[in-house]
Amino acid sequence: MDIRSYVTEKARGAKTAARKLAAVSSTVKNTALLKMADALVDQASALLSANAKDLQEADRRGLPGAMVDRLTLNTKRIGEMAAGLHDVATLPDPVGEVIKMVRRPNGMQVGRVRVPIGVIGIVYESRPNVTADAAGLCLKAGNAVVLRGGSEAVHSNAAIVQILSTAGAASGLPEGCVAFLDSPDRQAVMEMLKLDALIDLIIPRGGEALMKTVTEHSRIPVIKHDKGLCHTYVDEGADLSMARAICFNAKVQRPGTCNAMETLLVHEDVAPAFLPGMIRALQDAGVEVRGCSKTRAIISGIKEADEEDWTTEYLDLILSVKIVKSLDEAMEHIARYGSQHSEAIVTRDYVRARRFLNEVDACAVFVNASTRLNDGYQFGLGAEIGISTSRIHARGPMGLEELTTTKYIVLGEGQLRE
Repeated sequence: MDIRSYVTEKARGAKTAARKLAAVSSTVKNTALLKMADALVDQASALLSANAKDLQEADRRGLPGAMVDRLTLNTKRIGEMAAGLHDVATLPDPVGEVIKMVRRPNGMQVGRVRVPIGVIGIVYESRPNVTADAAGLCLKAGNAVVLRGGSEAVHSNAAIVQILSTAGAASGLPEGCVAFLDSPDRQAVMEMLKLDALIDLIIPRGGEALMKTVTEHSRIPVIKHDKGLCHTYVDEGADLSMARAICFNAKVQRPGTCNAMETLLVHEDVAPAFLPGMIRALQDAGVEVRGCSKTRAIISGIKEADEEDWTTEYLDLILSVKIVKSLDEAMEHIARYGSQHSEAIVTRDYVRARRFLNEVDACAVFVNASTRLNDGYQFGLGAEIGISTSRIHARGPMGLEELTTTKYIVLGEGQLRE
């Protein structure tokens, strides 16, 4: 079978499954999710064996450390995947929720109800946990899903899909509701993006190159999980002890994620007191610090940050530092270089905190908290499908509600248009 026919067949099967899945009860969906979660844990050894093949190939190809970290499965991460499915099973089912119902002057009732989007295509890189998270969320929201992970995780993803599909079918979910494109041929993605008659929405998750490819070639609406060029601004009114803890967490806790801090902005009045200890702690944790000229005047021996640094999502233990004169300068830097993902201010000044919240354009803005908290789990959404930096339909962590659309329902008693 040629690649076009292969992809089309998978998508057509998902389309058929989506019509059936839209009518499946919450009880059946929840039972399936719980059985899927249990199956992942029960078959952890098989998952680790499949993942070992991907890690061996990653080593042979010399993939970057950040990508290898995202690719790696272990018992803890498998447990987290299972926990995510458990969490989704406990969340309220958005399908069928009546958002609003009004009675018109002629007596008819007009309302809107949440319904599944239909078939969702997920194109992603590296992280096998996306496979379980995406499948779980899509299924709970009544959507079939077509998954296309990166070639670097093909064995891991195939094993996860096999486990989920078997458990789902045994629980009453329609065959084909979780489709996986296991072809390493990049043309599979190109063919997938043409199937606007079969796939209703595309959600890409990965690097800038992937986002560009998908948005340029898709005939299907796209919600982007774009890059995270995230900043933390330490204001002149900051609690410096709190600021150190927040900045350290935002950079070091897991640097290969999209919500990790890439640039630290510091008010010039607190820079001499704040930066020496902060940079020393970061360097002790293995962070390479690159600073502006003012930063380098305070801290010797660090590399000079240039224009490319301000525009780079490192996804690694590298940090750019810039000293600014004011909140306005900090916000101007964020507006120029930020990716509208996650931005934070550390301050004790209420007025400046409110200005930052109101004027900084991002899908999540934080006061006195780490950007690493921009996450569906942390926000109480359960597992997330991604963090949307798009403006239309969904923005920020995408949970169940963001995976539904609405339709109007009209209840009449013989009303006619005059």
